[in-house]
Amino acid sequence: MKRLFPLAVVLALVAAGCSNNNSPSPATPTNPTFTAALSPANEVPPITNAESTVSGNATITLVVTRDAANNITAATATFVVNLTGFPAGSAVNIAHIHEGATTCACPVVVNTSLAAGEVTIVNGVASFTKANITVDPAVAQRILANPAGFYFNVHTTLNAGGVARGQLNRVS
Repeated sequence: MKRLFPLAVVLALVAAGCSNNNSPSPATPTNPTFTAALSPANEVPPITNAESTVSGNATITLVVTRDAANNITAATATFVVNLTGFPAGSAVNIAHIHEGATTCACPVVVNTSLAAGEVTIVNGVASFTKANITVDPAVAQRILANPAGFYFNVHTTLNAGGVARGQLNRVS
């Protein structure tokens, strides 16, 4: 009987380790990253005034959480934007992601929460970072499925409809 006791303990431990837990656990967050080359020529219509010399880039990183079935359950975005070529007196007001092709002025789907006066332009250069911006999970899924169907743009006082714009391109 003494010999069977250790065997019984081992079997009990193995059985406990093999227990079935049916509650799905969230998958590890992933961080897909996108870039956009920003240009006034990409705006609809293209910018031809004093701010037509602006150019820049945006890097957008999504932090996406998925459930056990691989559905996106939560998403946030971090925006890192660098712009150059602003003439004296320019002021950046807002920036966001729109859903649409290169030929339209389409609806905003992710707002950076950037506010007028928040970005300082020094010697024609402006940069800003906005982190932990909530993204609707359905929008995040559409961006992942078709990044080129979305564009990022920056608006100024002179160009309230947008001064520089670029379609999203997934880089990782």
